[in-house]
Amino acid sequence: MSTLAIDIGGTKFTLALFEGGRMTVRESRATDRELGREWMLGQIAGILAGWKNIERCGIGFGGPVDFPRQRVALSTHVGGWRDFPLSQYVQELLGVPTIMDNDANVGALGEACYGAGGVFPLFYVTLSTGIGGGLILSNGSVYRGADSWAGEIGHLTVQPEGPECLCGARGCLERMCSGLWLEQDYGRSARELFEDPAFVERYVVNLALGLKAVVMLMNPARIVLGGGIAKAGDALLAPLRAELGRQITGWSGARVDVVGARLGDDSVLWGGLALAEAIS
Repeated sequence: MSTLAIDIGGTKFTLALFEGGRMTVRESRATDRELGREWMLGQIAGILAGWKNIERCGIGFGGPVDFPRQRVALSTHVGGWRDFPLSQYVQELLGVPTIMDNDANVGALGEACYGAGGVFPLFYVTLSTGIGGGLILSNGSVYRGADSWAGEIGHLTVQPEGPECLCGARGCLERMCSGLWLEQDYGRSARELFEDPAFVERYVVNLALGLKAVVMLMNPARIVLGGGIAKAGDALLAPLRAELGRQITGWSGARVDVVGARLGDDSVLWGGLALAEAIS
């Protein structure tokens, strides 16, 4: 069966076509935050005009999603998305069944089904323009909480007196550790910053504070780090594991298994495939 997967993020959006379990086509473009939703929808429609025989679609959106209603709740990075029926839009555009979830939930599905999974519960964190999280339970389902807002690790407060986040709070994990803010605060890309071991040693303190909350509250069997920042690999993972070892409460027997996403940039695309399988 031919499945379209769409990954909409704050820095880029990517579309891929799967035939069975094989990715056959993939196209990615930079997000223009200033032009917002209508520009992006036009770009997506233009790409899809040349793609044929699509039978179903799974979408990962970079922001909170009202899953039961299949509507985007909002985006703190790109304007125009609040309460938008994205699934309905794509379904009407293509005439195929469509399903959407928050991109971290979809990335978690991708890694659980096709990547660094294999143990559960699994918590996936996307470290990119923003920061989000998704939890896959032992039965393979996504934990979304009572109102579809579970997993928002990016808006845990790690520095109460820290700078203001786009959400309006101060010292959020996303504000301290996401790619968008790293570039604004330091004037260099995350890729450049992670070439400096001294910077990484400072950076992982805040990241570990967020992950410690995950470990202590949910005791996942594994934490998988995805997104652009996670591409730093062992330059990030080694000091992060060491810092978590220092921060985790000494009497806790909870495991600390933190690995990089095996699917790289495509965790959400493969998760879109897994998500779409639930509607056919």
